Amino acid sequence: MSNVSPELLDRFTAIVGEKHALRSEADLAPHLIENRGLYHGSSPLLLKPGSVEEVSAILKLASETGTAVVPQTGNTGLVGGQTPREGKSDIIISLERMNKVRDVDPVANVLVVDGGAILADVQKAAEAHGRLFPLSLGSEGSCRIGGNLSTNAGGTAVLAYGNMRHLCLGLEVVLPTGEIWDGLRRLKKDNTGYDLRDLFIGAEGTLGIITGAVLRLFPQPLGKQVAFAGLNSVEDALGLFNLASSLCGTSLTGFELMPRFGVEITARNIEGVRDPLESAHPWYVLVDISTSDSAETAERMMTALLEQGFEAGLVQDAAISSSVAQQKALWHMRESMSEAQKPEGGSIKHDVSVPVSAIPAFMHEAGEAVMAAMPGARICAFGHMGDGNIHYNISQPVGADKQAFLERWHEMNHIVHGFVLAHGGSISAEHGIGQLKRDELASIRPAIEMELMRRIKRSFDPAGIMNPGKVVNID
Repeated sequence: MSNVSPELLDRFTAIVGEKHALRSEADLAPHLIENRGLYHGSSPLLLKPGSVEEVSAILKLASETGTAVVPQTGNTGLVGGQTPREGKSDIIISLERMNKVRDVDPVANVLVVDGGAILADVQKAAEAHGRLFPLSLGSEGSCRIGGNLSTNAGGTAVLAYGNMRHLCLGLEVVLPTGEIWDGLRRLKKDNTGYDLRDLFIGAEGTLGIITGAVLRLFPQPLGKQVAFAGLNSVEDALGLFNLASSLCGTSLTGFELMPRFGVEITARNIEGVRDPLESAHPWYVLVDISTSDSAETAERMMTALLEQGFEAGLVQDAAISSSVAQQKALWHMRESMSEAQKPEGGSIKHDVSVPVSAIPAFMHEAGEAVMAAMPGARICAFGHMGDGNIHYNISQPVGADKQAFLERWHEMNHIVHGFVLAHGGSISAEHGIGQLKRDELASIRPAIEMELMRRIKRSFDPAGIMNPGKVVNID
């Protein structure tokens, strides 16, 4: 697989046409690097098929010739799952031309799209028909549905709507052999055998290429209210979440936890962001309530929640949005927190989840261990408290050498993930496994579980050409 002849490259190019085949270093460069710069790969060719049939022809030829291929949509992944291997000749298959919304059925509350459709465009297509597609990510202007499905993306609305596995009814997939599986079913109930759809969702392109999907839609909420509250502790945040769950039920659509350090650097490094509260607090939560009847209902719910939060000593101060612009500003601060860490130097990332009730204990235990191992480290642990997903990020100590700091990445992973596993959590909540966590996954999962994954991989991809080196090794 490490050497692909010019003649074979010409055969691949002929499938899509010269115009849609990239070979120059300049054209390939943006597709060879992972978003955080952790992985740099190599490739002699990037193909941009314009149809399912062209994807099929590419994979059939790849399977017949033993040529490794790497699917790539928005290239926004954070674990190297979309990055070709270094020193190899993996051919990249980009779905950017396959970006259409095929159909919208507001009565059945479904939308059918190409795998290369941009998430923001899907949201707009749903909105044009008075519907909501609830997946929301910081990268929604560039990430694409095929990648969202392949990583089982979650985002900020999982609490109310679930992740991509819950938002997808059917798939169209091209298998590594070139065979096409048309599973674009629009049914909520279908118990006819194994659910093949669930095998491809979260598989990170190792079993096939998702070229189409049937997505679930929801009615647009008529009322929405967002508040930002200052708290003394993570325990108080958990108490407020329990209160919000009881008072708001399914109307609670977001509950985001943020530390003081995260708010400080976001206000410092992101243009237009400011701290909404007059005084500083150790922790903050962003609460989002959406109702199906009116804005007045959402406002009453939020007011009741904060009043009871103050009375219980859980909330120290709070700001309630008075306009759509303010709601967007509060969410912009939360969604910019990852980007705000870049000017602070090196950042070691963790995308983990623990049971919601275990979040306070996990935060304390991991924090003490990280600070003991690296005095001066600045912890920016924030995320979706409502579903237990914490982005436990560590910024380098002030004045530290960035490279020396980043060389301790696996050491910090070992510390943080140890506490995650002790609480029955997951080392990958929504970003996937990719290259970054492949070996660690094999070390923590039961042997039979890893063997079952390998059996599935070998069954779907007997030639071993589909995104090799990601998620699970079959060598």
